[in-house]
Amino acid sequence: MTSTDQTVESPANVLEGRATSKMSIAMFSGTADKFIALGALAQAAAAMGMEVNIYVTGFALLGFTKEHHDLPFPSEFAAMAPAVARGMEATKVASWETMVRQAKELGAKVHACSMMSGVMGLGKDDFGDLVDDVVGAATFVESAEGGETFFI
Repeated sequence: MTSTDQTVESPANVLEGRATSKMSIAMFSGTADKFIALGALAQAAAAMGMEVNIYVTGFALLGFTKEHHDLPFPSEFAAMAPAVARGMEATKVASWETMVRQAKELGAKVHACSMMSGVMGLGKDDFGDLVDDVVGAATFVESAEGGETFFI
């Protein structure tokens, strides 16, 4: 085969032969670096035509409330936070929230953990419009079945 005989696969075509076209993400970390990863993975998978399910639990719930919470960087990386922010701005990387919003426009679903929401005194009305519903862990496990699952 010569280089002119090769074709470049589109993301959608690459998925056709795969065993799964579903990505489920359990988001439990409440730090800014992890939220960036959440946005990037959700946006990429949704853009590739994958079904995307995000289950938010633990301190990550605070990033999805109507009330603004500053998301800290882990202490070992805190000194790098300003450089990361400048780099993201310089390279025009969207915020984690914008990336998740774009993933949702492509069909991604975001669910808050009912148990941890209760523990933290949060109800459905406390969450912003990124959260579709408040559900239990069994609902997430069921929705993740047959796909790839990531823990952030």
